[in-house]
Amino acid sequence: MNRFFTEAQITELVAAYYGMEVSVKKLSGEYDLNYLLRATNGKKYILKISGSNVSPDFADAQVQIINHLAGSAVRDQFQQHITNKNGEDLTVIHKDGQQWYIRLLTFLEGSFWIDAAGLKSEVYEALGSFLGAMDKALISFSHPAMHRHYLWDISHAADANAKLKYIKDHEKRRIAGYFLLQFQTEVQPVLHTLRHAYIHNDANDTNVLVKDNTIAGLIDFGDMVYSALINNLAVACTYAIMDKDNPVLYASMIVQGYHAVYPLEEKEVDLLYYLIAARLCISVAQSAYNASLETNNTHHFISEDAAWRLLYKWIRINPLKAQHQFRKACGFPGVISDVKDHSSMIEERKKYIGKNLSISYGKNLKIVRGALQYLYDDRGDTYVDCVNNPSHVGHCHPVVVKEMQQQIATLNTNTRYLHDSMLEYAKRLTATLPPSLQVCYFVNSGSEANDLAIRMARHYTQQEDIIVLDHAYHGTSTVAMEMSPYKFNGRGGSGKKPWIHIAESPDLYRGPYRYGDQKAGEKYADDVQRIIGSLQKENKKPAAFICETLLGVGGQMPLPVNYLKEVYAHVKAAGGVCIADEVQVGFGRVGEKFWGFELQDVVPDIVLMGKPIGNGHPLAAVVVSREIADSFNNGMEYFNTFGGNPVSMVTGLAVLRVIEEEEMQQHALETGNYLIEGLQKLMSKHPIISDVRGHGLFIGAELVKDRKTMEPAVPEIDSIVEIVKSRGYLLSTDGPLHNVLKIKPPLPFDKQNADELLQLLDEALTTFRHS
Repeated sequence: MNRFFTEAQITELVAAYYGMEVSVKKLSGEYDLNYLLRATNGKKYILKISGSNVSPDFADAQVQIINHLAGSAVRDQFQQHITNKNGEDLTVIHKDGQQWYIRLLTFLEGSFWIDAAGLKSEVYEALGSFLGAMDKALISFSHPAMHRHYLWDISHAADANAKLKYIKDHEKRRIAGYFLLQFQTEVQPVLHTLRHAYIHNDANDTNVLVKDNTIAGLIDFGDMVYSALINNLAVACTYAIMDKDNPVLYASMIVQGYHAVYPLEEKEVDLLYYLIAARLCISVAQSAYNASLETNNTHHFISEDAAWRLLYKWIRINPLKAQHQFRKACGFPGVISDVKDHSSMIEERKKYIGKNLSISYGKNLKIVRGALQYLYDDRGDTYVDCVNNPSHVGHCHPVVVKEMQQQIATLNTNTRYLHDSMLEYAKRLTATLPPSLQVCYFVNSGSEANDLAIRMARHYTQQEDIIVLDHAYHGTSTVAMEMSPYKFNGRGGSGKKPWIHIAESPDLYRGPYRYGDQKAGEKYADDVQRIIGSLQKENKKPAAFICETLLGVGGQMPLPVNYLKEVYAHVKAAGGVCIADEVQVGFGRVGEKFWGFELQDVVPDIVLMGKPIGNGHPLAAVVVSREIADSFNNGMEYFNTFGGNPVSMVTGLAVLRVIEEEEMQQHALETGNYLIEGLQKLMSKHPIISDVRGHGLFIGAELVKDRKTMEPAVPEIDSIVEIVKSRGYLLSTDGPLHNVLKIKPPLPFDKQNADELLQLLDEALTTFRHS
């Protein structure tokens, strides 16, 4: 709009309507035209011109609210109107076929908050006190023009969802989407119960003036709106805490100051964490949208970088911790219990839950929320999740959650009815697989998938015997347990069934054929051929060979080169079926490929999927060749009450879409390689780390007491896991000897998380080494 008024024209306007001779300097602004005027006597003024973006009623509202505050205790902290020659606060002119609204305002001395250096803590409380006094003074104010649907009104933050597509960075878009989802979940349902008021709505760091560590003023009422009262405080907190190391602490100071002057309600304070996040999301989404328009208005991007920095900090703050501190700032009861442990809950759990359902860590965690790669507990602590691979695309990923919500609110029923989502998902899923794998059976868990696969293999081959790998784990059903040496040879196990045959685990670190042996894959495969030969001596054939395509419980172990190629050749030659268990490793986790079996350049007859397929939702699948599927169709109906239900199918589709659109496979490759490289550097520094292995974000680090004897570092590894957990990172152990650190985080896990994990491990190992 600045092209409509030159500085010379402004000089003429001021002389004509206000009778003043002034010099003019153009200022920036998002919507209005702003000019700094200096009169001949040295006095400064601000001239604001609004065009077609402002209605006559809203222009009047800006005049009325400032005049109202002129009669309050905070009048000196607001500009005052200078009337024109006709005694009017608002001057209306017509130029270039448009109507323009002109206001001349006094000038407030001070520095903008964003430019003020060395602000002391008391100024944050003073900001809250000032805002409280302003909002209290506006209790008796009203104006119909402020009742508007406005994009910068936090109450309408959900509108920003439509602009997320303009955020090109996948991680940033994911974080903003997550917080907007939380706004819709936590705030929207209760908005109507909150106090509403006529609020300034834009006490940002370029509108708040400070002088000598006091609040000198607040300018620009262009964003004012009738909205939830607490939103005014949320906006101020958002900008005042940018680039603070402890943003909740500084926000609490502002809250304390506000509450002392104009008491808040508990339900308002409880929403503040989400309201601040929502304001940030509005800001970054609008900046991204503005960038798509190729605007050259720098004001459109003035807070973008700082807003992103705060969002990255905000998602690492447990909402419960923020709620607790905001409540305490007001003198309200906290929400974090003073009880130090969960002993009473654990005792009650023992009464109602099976005792052999274990709980992780020496000091058990009660997790109450999840956010992408982060978990929040009931004590206000935040943890980076390095082990929950079922939450493949992240805890509460907004795209997945919204698709699930929409479908469960529409229909969820069994598979005896036609439904588009099942067919669509089967097409999308099989498109990621080799052409021979065409037919899908949807079930509810990896255990169920393993069970069904064995049933199909036995039916197809008319054989019973199954070849498995030593230390394997395939699930909790009876059949899956029978195929899991990790269970049946472990404590409480019932031993091997006669139809189960255990092949040697192809362990390149501890096995007979190790790193550097170029033929290790073929040599380990010979043990499978040995089993086949033994069966043939009994006039038997294998029904199936089944193994994970990277060994999970077996020690986070990649398979040797050519291992599956040789094994599959042996098994198929004997008439058996080759089953790839992708429950742990599929869907892009390994980075280089979408499926683990692709790393071995083989095509299985049956592929099993679970865990990541539904991002934690109970969904699994068995995908088979047409030939096996036709054989299984023997007249007996196959029916699964919940397998393939509409909610599960929509969930699966959403997960596939997110993996593709957010390029998560590539992210897993880059972040995984970065983390593996970092662990290898630690291995060169700490002798306790004897092997680092994996692909993508499926990683294992084996710990030993002595590299020569290879004695497992137990219980040392458990102490290291607990130390790292106490610093906010969740790891776990695995492997036949329980001495392998397993790292299988949700895929949003990023390089910053990797750097921090590596540093914590380095510190823990250093401390442990010197203790």
